[in-house]
Amino acid sequence: MTRIFLTLASAETAALLASFVLGIVSHFRHGSQRPEESTYLAHFMVGLLTAIGSLLVHCIIFTYFLGTGRWVKEVKLAYQLPDAPLPRLTRELKRRTFPPALIAMLVTIAAAAAGAGVQQQLPQWPWQLHAGLSAAALLVNLWAFRMEYRSICQNTGVIEGVLAEVERIRSERGLPSNAEALEKDT
Repeated sequence: MTRIFLTLASAETAALLASFVLGIVSHFRHGSQRPEESTYLAHFMVGLLTAIGSLLVHCIIFTYFLGTGRWVKEVKLAYQLPDAPLPRLTRELKRRTFPPALIAMLVTIAAAAAGAGVQQQLPQWPWQLHAGLSAAALLVNLWAFRMEYRSICQNTGVIEGVLAEVERIRSERGLPSNAEALEKDT
């Protein structure tokens, strides 16, 4: 999961930067007053796709921690593992990771909504609000990606620890290893 996440987070960071730069260029070309202007259209499309991409990346993180947390819980129950340290740590990682991911999603949504307000030329949605929220979305997403990556790396260690403990218990009980059991099933 670390490689997948690094790829997605890197692509999303590049998209956030591209959208931000296109927005600045579009502003100086008065793109919101001239919707046919190519930089404005590029900013609109890249910004929209970037917002959706940000939501996707953070939702993948939610799903990953929900799924691996459930797996660790099931293995804990099946093999009567103690709650500390591994199952508890996976819950703590989930609780530590969800707030930054959710904040990043909300700030990104706010930036996109402010952009829609600028597009519609609503007086209560000045371009400065959109620009500020876009800068905040970039920074908050970078912070969230860092927190998520750390948690994924730690969670990988938890999963490896649970698998090692399962192997130890299976060996003590005279059961075949996981690899041998899987080989028999195929």
